[in-house]
Amino acid sequence: MSEELNPELEGQIQEQATAEVEATPEVETVEAVAVEVAEDLADEEELVLEFDTEEEDVTFDWDAYESGYGARSEEHKALEQLYEATLVTSVEHQVVNGVVVQLTDRDAIIDISSKSEGVVSLNEFRYNPDLKVGDVVEVLVDKQEDKLGQLVLSHRKARSIKAWDRVNEAFEAEEIVQGYVKARTKGGMIVDVFGLEAFLPGSQIDVKPIRDYDIFVDKTMEFKIVKINHEFKNVVVSHKALIEADLEEQKRKIIGQLEKGQVLEGVVKNITSYGVFIDLGGVDGLVHITDLSWSRINHPSEVVELDQKLNVVILDFDEAKTRIQLGLKQLSAHPWDALDQSIAAGDTIKGKVVVLADYGAFIEVASGVEGLVHVSEMSWGSHLRSAQDFFKVGDEVQASVLSIDREERKMSLGIKQLTPDPWASITAKYPVGSQHTGKVRNFTNFGVFVELEEGIDGLIHISDLSWLKKVKHPSEFTSVGAGLEVKVLDIDVENRRLSLGHKQVNENPWDNLEDVFAVGSSHTGTVKSTADKGFNIWFPNQEIEAYCPPRHASKEDNSSIAVGEELEFRVIEFNRDSRRILVSHTQSFKGGAAEDAVEGGKGKKGAAKGAGAKTTVQSINAQVEKATLGDLDSLARLKEEMEGKE
Repeated sequence: MSEELNPELEGQIQEQATAEVEATPEVETVEAVAVEVAEDLADEEELVLEFDTEEEDVTFDWDAYESGYGARSEEHKALEQLYEATLVTSVEHQVVNGVVVQLTDRDAIIDISSKSEGVVSLNEFRYNPDLKVGDVVEVLVDKQEDKLGQLVLSHRKARSIKAWDRVNEAFEAEEIVQGYVKARTKGGMIVDVFGLEAFLPGSQIDVKPIRDYDIFVDKTMEFKIVKINHEFKNVVVSHKALIEADLEEQKRKIIGQLEKGQVLEGVVKNITSYGVFIDLGGVDGLVHITDLSWSRINHPSEVVELDQKLNVVILDFDEAKTRIQLGLKQLSAHPWDALDQSIAAGDTIKGKVVVLADYGAFIEVASGVEGLVHVSEMSWGSHLRSAQDFFKVGDEVQASVLSIDREERKMSLGIKQLTPDPWASITAKYPVGSQHTGKVRNFTNFGVFVELEEGIDGLIHISDLSWLKKVKHPSEFTSVGAGLEVKVLDIDVENRRLSLGHKQVNENPWDNLEDVFAVGSSHTGTVKSTADKGFNIWFPNQEIEAYCPPRHASKEDNSSIAVGEELEFRVIEFNRDSRRILVSHTQSFKGGAAEDAVEGGKGKKGAAKGAGAKTTVQSINAQVEKATLGDLDSLARLKEEMEGKE
């Protein structure tokens, strides 16, 4: 027995074999039984045992033992190797090469050297209509064997996997790839690269703007892979990138030969709102809209059109940034140089309105020559308006030349100078004291501006609006656009100021109201509003407003008068100079002399005459007992004041 068995295991085998020999006399030797015991033990312990015989060492061949024959012949070994060479190992989910062995109407039979052939639909070979028997194609082994034991292959998946690998390799190596433009899509084209669909943006087709994308469909072109999205497996290619490097080098060579002032021929490549791009033969230059024409233009398309050939002059260039600034108008003489030399200040010229602004209007008097009419030079009126109130673009107008500077190429024009200045004859047309009808132009807090005619405005101060009404704001008295009778109060020709009055059109009613509103007289009035803790009282018969102090606003039941009530009032003070009337409702039912109610002793004549003042003080003293507690302090001060005057 071999040395591989330990003494304990070997003793166990010998002991079991001896027991079987004794129990079975027909067994020849113990060694033969020991072999069988070792085989059983090897099956249990998964061991490979070797046995020694007395005659020679023999290695036990389990394969031969199981198959029923001994050592294999050389012929058998050669046949086995040949068979294994015709079969592939497990290649499931791998891409392998296969040979087309048969074509049917719908399928292609592919041999990948497996136990069986695979069937692939011809739809997966639509890109290759010339497929024939014997062609080698790439397929993906989906399944080595399906439920029916068939081999499942896919050419489309194999192409996709291989294409993605090839695309990544080309992207890493920055290789140029061939692509087939399949169709047009939004913003660009769909390109087939290695069987994978890639996106070609419209801006990456060519260095020139493309106006017709359809001309590239069904064409095979060279591309450079510029972007890959591994998450979504998106690929972006560019044809423009292939020629940009050559163009950049070409641009540098061309720019290196340029000089300022050089005139070149170019072709209009693109038109934008801010200028025109000119192709100078491999390099582009920009003509800004301001360098297209000496005249004002709204859009470059008014001067040039696409694909038009024209001469341009080089204004400036940047070799580092490969930028070229071109000019078109510089090829013709400046219009100011051709302007009539006889034009001078004071002349009248014709022109066309080309631009309107808040501050004025630009008038083109010749091609490329403009003058400015400031808004203050459009009308003799003192109130400034917008230029749109006078003109619109395209209007043909006449203007007076106010100033001209040929070196600075500036011209100032005026429109109002074509009509006489109304202020030149204002003293004769609107003398002081004359009355006229004007139109309300606008309000201020302190008065109303009234226009008598174009260019002649006057101010009515708020105090000159009414003799009787107390006007807090002009909007309470009149409205913008309303006609108003006015009287000229003063004229300042040098400063162009005119002072007007409205109340002066009528006589001063205060001259006659003193008799009507004599102190002590009673009148019926309406409580109009509250003011200064008191009330404004309106007397409609005389259309005048009076003031009722708060301590004279008590009714007979000790309640206060209210707005809207029509009540009896007694005049307690009339002041013609300050146009003030004080009334009292309380005195209308209490009775007594009117002078008794005048605060501060300002009766009709009491304040001016010492005797009257003394009489008033005596009357007050006599009425102290009848006065309320709230009046005592006022009466005491009044007494002291009267005694001091006396």
